[in-house]
Amino acid sequence: MVKLKHEKPYGEVSTAIFGVEQAAKVLHFHQSFPEYSVTPLVKLENLAKELGIKEIYVKDESYRFGLNAFKVLGGSYAIAREIGKRLHLAEYELNYATLVSPEVRKKLGELTFVTATDGNHGRGVAWTARRLGQRAVVFMPKGTAAERLENIRKLGADASITDVNYDDAVRMAQQYAKVHGSVVVQDTSWEDYNEIPQYIMQGYTTMGREILQQLKEYGDVKPTHVFLQAGVGAMAGAMAGFIADYYKEARPQIIIVEPNSADCLYRTALANNGKLQKVGGDLHSIMAGLCCGEPCSLGWQQLAAYADYFVSMPDKAAALGMRVLGNPLPGDAAIISGESGAAGVGLLAAVLREKQLQELAANLKLNLNSVALCISTEGATDIENYRRIMWEGAWSWND
Repeated sequence: MVKLKHEKPYGEVSTAIFGVEQAAKVLHFHQSFPEYSVTPLVKLENLAKELGIKEIYVKDESYRFGLNAFKVLGGSYAIAREIGKRLHLAEYELNYATLVSPEVRKKLGELTFVTATDGNHGRGVAWTARRLGQRAVVFMPKGTAAERLENIRKLGADASITDVNYDDAVRMAQQYAKVHGSVVVQDTSWEDYNEIPQYIMQGYTTMGREILQQLKEYGDVKPTHVFLQAGVGAMAGAMAGFIADYYKEARPQIIIVEPNSADCLYRTALANNGKLQKVGGDLHSIMAGLCCGEPCSLGWQQLAAYADYFVSMPDKAAALGMRVLGNPLPGDAAIISGESGAAGVGLLAAVLREKQLQELAANLKLNLNSVALCISTEGATDIENYRRIMWEGAWSWND
C-alpha cells in the first residue's frame, strides 16, 4: 500500500462546471427517464463501530437504471448534449420524451456512438443509444470478461474484445470514428477532445446531488472523508469538483484510490511537474474498471486542486472490500459490490484493521470522530470472478 499526501492549495481551479447548480440540471435530465430512481445511500452503523470510526455511508450504484453500475449517468448525458447540439436544443430542452419523439428522430437520422470500455461505460452508451434509436460500437481491452461483452451485445451494440489494453482500445475507437464518421463518447480527454468528456463528467454529478439530499435525510450528516476510486479520473474529478463547490473551505478530505498496476494519477501527483504520467503494459488488476493507464486531463485539473491523498493499493484490498460489503455484520445491510466498486471500502477497512497500516490511518486522520463516504460504483459485473473472491477466498488479504 503506497500513499501520497497532495500538497496543492485549495481553490486553484473553478468548480462551476461540476458544481451544485450544474448538477441540478443534470439530475433533472436523468429524472426524465422512466427507469430513473434514486440509488440507496446505506449507513453501515455496525461496520463503523467495528472499524473504530463514527459513521460509514456507502452509495450503492448497482441499482442505477438496471445496469448494475453508475457509468450510464455520464454516457446518457453526453449523448443527449451531443444530440442537442446538432439540433440546436438548449440544455433545459433535453429530456427523454423530447429525445425519443418522432420529430427529433426524423431531424437527427441515425448516429453511431463509438467508445472503448472494460464494460460499464460501454454498457451505458449501448443502453442509451438503443433507448434513443441510435447505434453503438464498443471496443473492449484484452482480458475483458465474456459476461461484460455479452451484456453490451444484448443491448444491440456492435461490441468486440480487442487484443490491446484499455488506452489502445480508446485509440481504436478514435480511428473507427474518424473512418466512419461516428461520434466518440469517451470519458478521457485529449487535444481537441474536451467537450464530450466534460459532459460525461457532469453526468456523474447526479450522484452528488442525490448524496447531499440523502445525507440531509440522515440528519444533515457531513462527511469528514470521501473515498473516490479512479481509472482515468473522470468520476473522481467530477465528484471532487462537486464536493469542493458545495463545501467550500469546509470540504472533507478527498482520498483517491487506484490499483497499483494502473496508478497513473498517483504517479502524476508524485511527479508534481505539471505533466500527466502514463502507465503502459497490460494493466492487469481485478479492478478492471480502474485499469486505465492515461489520466483524463479534465479530471486531473480538479484532483490537482482538491484531492488530499492518492493511494495506490493491491488487488487484495478491493477483494477485502467486496467481502466486507457482501458479508455484513448483523444489523447492517448487504451490498453486492464488484471489484472496482468495493475499492474505497476495501482501502478503508484495510487501513483500520491492519496494524502495519496504522501510520496511514493516522496520516488520514481516521479516528472516532470520522464520517466516511464511499461509492460502490458497480455490482457484480463478472459473476465468475465475484464467486472466486466471495466463495473461494481468492485474493485473500493474508495471502
